[in-house]
Amino acid sequence: MKSLGMVRKIDELGRIVLPIETRRLMDLSPGDGVEIFSEKDRVILQKYAPACIFCGEAENVIIYKNKRVCHACAAELKLLS
Repeated sequence: MKSLGMVRKIDELGRIVLPIETRRLMDLSPGDGVEIFSEKDRVILQKYAPACIFCGEAENVIIYKNKRVCHACAAELKLLS
C-alpha cells in the first residue's frame, strides 16, 4: 500500500473529505459509489464497480432478473440446467 502523504480529520458527523488529488487518482466523480472495506486496523476505499453476484468479476456483466451475472457464470449456469 502506498501512502499519499495526506491526513484529514473526521468531522462531528463522522465524515472526511477526499482531496481532489485522491479523487482524480481514483477516477471518482460526484455521485460515484465508493465501497468501504476493513482489514484489521485499516479502512480501504474502492471505487464501486457493479460485479457478478457469483464470482465478483466486474467485466462482461449482464443483468438477469435484477442481478448482475458475468458471461462465464451465466454459461456455467446454463450447463447446470
